[in-house]
Amino acid sequence: MTKLPTSLQKLINELGKLPGIGPKTAQRLAFYLFRQDKIDLDNLAQTVAKVKDGIVFCSVCHNMGEFDPCATCKDDRRDHSLVCVVEEPLDAQAIDKSGQFNGVFHVLGGVLNPLEGIGPENLEVQSLLDRIASVGTGLDLSLPENGQRVKEVIIATNPSLEGETTAMHLSKVIRSANSTIKITRIARGLPMGGDLEYADDITLMRAMEGRRDY
Repeated sequence: MTKLPTSLQKLINELGKLPGIGPKTAQRLAFYLFRQDKIDLDNLAQTVAKVKDGIVFCSVCHNMGEFDPCATCKDDRRDHSLVCVVEEPLDAQAIDKSGQFNGVFHVLGGVLNPLEGIGPENLEVQSLLDRIASVGTGLDLSLPENGQRVKEVIIATNPSLEGETTAMHLSKVIRSANSTIKITRIARGLPMGGDLEYADDITLMRAMEGRRDY
């Protein structure tokens, strides 16, 4: 049986470790890279090697950025009384890209998953409670939100079993810490262009629960 060169096989193996990349896709990507000019490959290699350089995690919202605090947390044009809680940095980026949200974010860094040993202590839950408690107490945070009370927390975890469990836990602990803060959950339902006949029961149930005046 013909074997691939060792260097190419190693590249295929490494590419196959990426999420969503199967063996066939890894092979196609490896052969594509093999055909590129050395200069392009060197640029790619340097970019990958330095991907973590210059990236920091904001000490306030735990999102990725180039500075601490991040640009979003320091932006006085945003509504700092509105905090959207998401699982990962890419979730915050997706919501911000929609152009329909002008508040600030809080990144949990994952979801509750007892089977994998991930509890509240492994997520940025306590820092969220501390953040809510600190705003408006006269602490010098050197941020635009200093002195601006958090009025609403939007829980925007994914509509998975783990995401729902995390949302319920957050709702409980936030209410226990401050009963005056409004807690909301992003709406769920049918995606644009979706067909009713292919929707699952839970999606249809959520769509009916989230109906509004038209």
